[in-house]
Amino acid sequence: MDITWITGKLALGGGIWNAENMAEVARAGITHIIDMQIEFDDSPLAAPLGIEVLWNATDDDFQPKPPELFQRGVDFALPALERADAKVFIHCAAGVHRAPMMMLALMCADGWELEEAMHLILSRRPVVDFANVYVDSVTKFLDEAKSPVEPVE
Repeated sequence: MDITWITGKLALGGGIWNAENMAEVARAGITHIIDMQIEFDDSPLAAPLGIEVLWNATDDDFQPKPPELFQRGVDFALPALERADAKVFIHCAAGVHRAPMMMLALMCADGWELEEAMHLILSRRPVVDFANVYVDSVTKFLDEAKSPVEPVE
């Protein structure tokens, strides 16, 4: 199973695909999964093991990603990470583009500086390729998250 621990509670990797791999994910103590792949929904494999899944499907098409994509992942993971026993695995098919993009957004939403988070992710998982369009999408999400919402009159 392709799992790289970025922090003690956050892991990054490639597709799970079958029940045997999902059992390995469970044995690793992972309680929550953000599945970024459009190709396969992990939910049916995870349900019998009590692992919560967010199928946050997105295409690896090197096109800008909407802030809502990142917000769904952040809204799913941050409350989980408040639990002492929780571990979050973010993955796509290969763990090179989409999952690292979501990991970057989550870490920054949790207080990490963008460059520091990128450096840590790359140091732990050198196969990561932070495509400029995806980093720009994360930056846009973070900028919008910090912007005050104008009240509707």
